[in-house]
Parts: sequence; structure tokens; C-alpha cells
Amino acid sequence: MARVPFFGPMLLGLLLLMPGAMTGCGVIVRGVDRGVSATANSDLFHQGRHGELTEQEETWAKIAWRYFENNHNPKTGLVNSVDRYPATTMWHTADYLGAMVSARELDIITPCEFDERLSRLMHFFNTMPLCFNELPNKVYNTQTGAMVDYTNQPGEVGWSAMDLGRLLSWLYIVKCRYPIYSEYIDKAVLRWTFCRVVDNCGTLYGGLKVHNAANTFQEGRLGYEEYCARGYQLWGFDTTQASRIEPYEKATLYGIEFPYDSRDVRETGTYAPVLSMGYLLDGLEFNWDRTDQRQGWDSIHSDTDMATIADAIYRVQEARFENDHVFTARTDHQVAGPPYFVYDSIFAAGYPWNVISDSGTYHKEQALVSTRAAFAMWGLWETPYTDRLMELLHCLNDPEKGWYEGRMENTGSHMKLITAGTNAAVLETLFYKADGKLSACVDPNDAFPRPYYDLNVENPFTEEGKCLPLERTGCVP
Repeated sequence: MARVPFFGPMLLGLLLLMPGAMTGCGVIVRGVDRGVSATANSDLFHQGRHGELTEQEETWAKIAWRYFENNHNPKTGLVNSVDRYPATTMWHTADYLGAMVSARELDIITPCEFDERLSRLMHFFNTMPLCFNELPNKVYNTQTGAMVDYTNQPGEVGWSAMDLGRLLSWLYIVKCRYPIYSEYIDKAVLRWTFCRVVDNCGTLYGGLKVHNAANTFQEGRLGYEEYCARGYQLWGFDTTQASRIEPYEKATLYGIEFPYDSRDVRETGTYAPVLSMGYLLDGLEFNWDRTDQRQGWDSIHSDTDMATIADAIYRVQEARFENDHVFTARTDHQVAGPPYFVYDSIFAAGYPWNVISDSGTYHKEQALVSTRAAFAMWGLWETPYTDRLMELLHCLNDPEKGWYEGRMENTGSHMKLITAGTNAAVLETLFYKADGKLSACVDPNDAFPRPYYDLNVENPFTEEGKCLPLERTGCVP
């Protein structure tokens, strides 16, 4: 996602990606190569953990779902991004959809409870106010459904292309797994106008409201950008530029090469740290496969670039534990006080294991063994290291509230902030273990030969001017 300010004392602002890490100290940095190659593990293509959940794992899933029970607002159908704070983003609303599907499939909730929750949310999607009457705003009040700013006061902020990409993925997965709801989901997406969020060359743009106008900017960096582009692809959009791995350079830690986004912070104004979660969500939800490969899955990951990078980023963290005896499961995360949100990286701004805010200030004290990163790594890599991570973190929860953000790397204390993102990741991981690739489902056309979305996209008069896929004229650089 892109940079985001945060809500007062419990700031939301999740994952909005940033650009350009620089080369630097203590790391071997190489120039741009053609193609990404794995040096970490010759047996790259693997399956994670699979099989029926144990009694303990079922308990873990129920604890995670408790967060969504506690933070659900029946009037709007929305769930708070942070425990007890009444605001959310579209990224966290996608978290809720992923958690809801996982809870339904793991029999934590009944089909009728699932229907009630999803129906409320679909009503919100079909009636929600849109920023500039085009796209979902970055932030909504979960009690009223109103667009709000970063202080949770009424107002438009703009939109995040990354947030919307993840939401589009989960809306598609829901209608793919449960085609009976397809019409209502399609109607919600058809309310959007896509002209300024994705161009004909497949570049994704965020929007920021400035003096009552929308200033657009290219949004997304290596990892999150490619993952979020999948959502647009599922709805028929070309994301050629957003799905490209380039531009990147390579760094080496513990003999393991991994790429980092080489766009320069001095030119882009944002940092581009190497983070885990974009690759981990891509593994859980898509098995590192192309979006045209939806039915089933096996040990071959058809998006080899993303699979290779994900494996290298996991192996670097495992190697840090083996060599330096430091438990490591890093990704971006929220913190309870200033700066409210940090990029807890493998590599950022030229330094390994750098922890920076969106302004680039250093916050070593906020390094975290992240619960959501550790759970996802445990699900995707069945190794002695991920077993030990779960030994370290399996008590980091309040059974009545949900899972904590993690354990502080420097002191070992619990970081007791409780969020939608972490609890959704726990549920997604456990559903992945029980069922495999989360996006595996039948093509909606097999259930309904002429889905509502397709009929309207193909009709040039029904949705004219919204820049839907068939309105596109091709890339003109």
C-alpha cells in the first residue's frame, strides 16, 4: 500500500507501500539482473503445512475470530481495524472478508451467520459514499459508514490503489466460492469508476484529496504491488506495469540473494523496504500462482518470480536465527505510540534489519517478531524454524480479545496491540492448512453462464465512462 498517516492515539494506517531503497552498508549489493533467481533453496517449489487442524489449532482459530465478534458493527457491517477503535480501511475490510470466509469454512460460524454478516457488508458496499463519487475512500467510520479523515472526522481523504486491489481479490474469491452472492458483489464493484486508479498500461494510482481535487500518484512497491495487482486482474484489468518485478537491484545476506525495489526515495518521496507480508499473503491466497490458475493447486507455483522472492525472504530470516540466534519474523506493523506505524524490514534504505517510519526515522526499539508474519511463515514453510517460531508466539493472545501484534525483538515483551490484520492472518493461515490455496474455486461462469458483471462490462451503454476493461484502448506509453 502507500504511506498513510494514522488515527490519533490508535492509528490505523496499514501497509501503504513506499518506494526506493538505497544501497548500503554491510550488504553486498549487485546491479539489476534479468530474471530473479533463488540462491536460498534449490528445492524452491514446495507445499506448506496441510491437513486437518489439531484441537490446539482449532482453538487458535476461535481466538482469532473473537476479534471480529468483538469489533463488528451490525449497523454498517464493518469491523474496526484496531480493537475498539471505530474506523477501518478497505485493506482491513478485505481482512474481514478473508477472516469471515475462513471462519465459515472452518465451521467456527454457521452458514446462516456467514450470510447475515456478508449481507450487511454487501449492503454497505452497494450504498457506501465514494470519494469523488468514483472509488472507496481510504477510511470509513465503522459505526456510521461515513467517509472520514485520519482523525476519524467526516471528510474525504482519497483512495489507495493497493487497498482496493486486495479488496477486489477478496470480493472475487467470495463470489467464486459462493456464486449465489455474485450479483450483489458485481453491483458493488460496478459502482466504481476505474479511470484514475488503473491506466491502460496497467499502472496503479492512488489518489489524495488536495484543495478539493484528486492528486494521483503511482502507488505500490515490490511485493505488495504485484500482490495487489492480482485483484484488478481477476476483474479483467490489464496490470502489465504493476505486475512487473522491475525495477529492482539485489542484496545478499547470509549468502542468500533477494531483490529490493530500486526506485530512489530522493525522487519518489517514499521508502521501499523489503517486507514479508505481501509475499506471504500472495502465498496463502494465490499459492504464488497466476490469477488464471484458480482451480486447485499443486507444488508448482506458476508465478515463479514471486515464489522465488518469497522463498528467499523466508530463508534470510531463518538464516538470521541460525547464524545470529535472533528470532525473526518481520513485516510492517502498527505500534501503540509515535510513530504509530513502522516498516520492520529485512532491508531498507541501504541497511539490513532496518526499522523505519514512513518519514525515514530509525526506530530500532520497535523491531517485532510479528505474530501475523510468523503464522503465515509457519503455514507456508514446514520447517524446524517455523515450529520454533510458533513455540515462541503461541501464547501471545487474549482468548477474549484475539491475537497480539507480536513479541518485541529487543526485550521479549508482548506487544499487546490487537488488530484486524493480525487476526485475519491467523485465520487465513489455519484455513490454508486445512484447505490449501484460498483462491482455489470454480470459475463463476461455470455457476452462472452470464454473470452480472460480465453482462454489464460487455454492454457499452450500461456502464459507459467507468473505464471498465472493454472500454480500454490499449497502452500508449
